[in-house]
Amino acid sequence: MSSSIFLTGATGFVGGATLNRLIARKYSVTAALRNGSIVAEDKVKKVHVESVDGNTSWEESLTGVEVVIHSAARVHVMNDTEADPLAAFRRVNVAGTLNLARQAAAAGVRRFIFISSIKVNGEGTLPGTAYTADDVPAPADPYGISKLEAEQGLRQLADETGLEVVIIRPVLVYGPGVKANFRNMMLWLEKGVPLPFGSIHNARSLVALDNLVDLIVTCIDHSAAANQTFLVSDGEDLSTTQLLQKMAKSLDRPARLLPIPSWVLISAAKLLRRESLSNRLCGSLKVDISKTCSLLGWSPPVSVDEALKATAQHFRESK
Repeated sequence: MSSSIFLTGATGFVGGATLNRLIARKYSVTAALRNGSIVAEDKVKKVHVESVDGNTSWEESLTGVEVVIHSAARVHVMNDTEADPLAAFRRVNVAGTLNLARQAAAAGVRRFIFISSIKVNGEGTLPGTAYTADDVPAPADPYGISKLEAEQGLRQLADETGLEVVIIRPVLVYGPGVKANFRNMMLWLEKGVPLPFGSIHNARSLVALDNLVDLIVTCIDHSAAANQTFLVSDGEDLSTTQLLQKMAKSLDRPARLLPIPSWVLISAAKLLRRESLSNRLCGSLKVDISKTCSLLGWSPPVSVDEALKATAQHFRESK
């Protein structure tokens, strides 16, 4: 019999795709939704909550649940306007996560799958190196710090209660419905805007939404996943130039990329105080997923080209 699943963040980018996969696999699913959110799926039991923090009551919703998949979070915010961003992240990502996990353990939940972030490892890797799941964490911003603190609290709770904890740290997730900078790049490419990214020789790991969801579902019942931390990517690292070329091909558009050296872009970004953007465009961030693959017998089922094609198709249809 399939496990009974409790899923948070069911209307989010990752949570929504996870919900669809769970329904397709005929799991019994209870979806936690923020008040006012809608999931048009009659096969799912729905629970509405005002907020996800240290005071949320989950007891009634967790009765009979075997596995919690916690994807709800206060996500990384560009130009955060909070007076104390770290406190705001901690309210949701630390207190909210640990409150749910404690109540899950008390309700007899077997496993808690936590969607964390590669930002726990840090903001970038040196040429020829890659993050591993067992590296010493080095988060550099409030979001990454909050995710690390949640991970630490979950491991302590696992030791105290026997709750099996699985931590998944995705890199940048893309796929149908992706927004923010990834969607902006597709807009620029479709419009034929010349972009100064034709000579960037970095290496970045990405993960297609389908690949991330496949790993999440794999971790529901896999015995080797218990109390482990996994990094996840497509297994194919790309430079920013290569990504834009592949994206343009998926959109059936020419990639008008100007061969501006990276050092020029980085210098300009410093003058404009946009260092974080230049780091993402010009810096490297590679992950080693060999532990994930070997321990779970898993491999990314979708290639980068397939995932970009699906992303581009959705982008065009949704316009």
